[in-house]
Amino acid sequence: MIGRDVKVTWYGHGTWGWTSPGGVRILVDPFLTDNPSTPDTLKRPDTDLILVTHGHGDHVGDVVAVAARTGAPVLAPVEVGDWLESQGVDGVVTFNQGGSVEQRGVRFTMTKAEHTGGLPGGAGGPALYGGEPKGYVITFENGFRVYQSGDTDVFSDMALIRELWAPDLAVLSIGDHFTMGPYAAAHAVRLLGVRQVLGGHWGTFPPLVGTPAALRDELATLGVDAEVLDIAPGQTLE
Repeated sequence: MIGRDVKVTWYGHGTWGWTSPGGVRILVDPFLTDNPSTPDTLKRPDTDLILVTHGHGDHVGDVVAVAARTGAPVLAPVEVGDWLESQGVDGVVTFNQGGSVEQRGVRFTMTKAEHTGGLPGGAGGPALYGGEPKGYVITFENGFRVYQSGDTDVFSDMALIRELWAPDLAVLSIGDHFTMGPYAAAHAVRLLGVRQVLGGHWGTFPPLVGTPAALRDELATLGVDAEVLDIAPGQTLE
């Protein structure tokens, strides 16, 4: 239970859906068609806003299609937004690290992330430059704050995110191999000082072996009092 009239749905891997207290639906990093974790009933979600953290295919895979079908504005880092516009997406809102934009009463503040980023080159070509990956602090209408971290590794300035924004809940990648695993994620939780954590980017493919249970163990080892929320692909918590 996350409370404060905020709902979250996990579509599997790094794709999340938030519903604000005012009913605003936010789809983060839509990777649906080729996502083996996404239930068939959730392959074509409706949304009011689309939020993109970085350019890898498992985070932008369905952005163009969802934007075309729903007409939802897409919030993205500048380079990713430019690429989306080149793919025919209308209503792209680009901004950059440290900046904030407000859409339908929900505020989005872009943060740094330690990862890589590359955009699909098309026709099997090499990846295109996608700029630096980012994370976001989402501030809902009632003040509840979520740190949607994307695929970032732990970094020391997470302590500054805590000081500036004091998020209530963090969404962290925990699968290992392509992102940090539970050990580093536990240190991220300690730096952020959040009360609740959702683990993503795990269990989708064989190399992604990190689990929420392992994150709980690592938090216990550090003596960090934070709740790791259990959620399955297709499940909604409120």
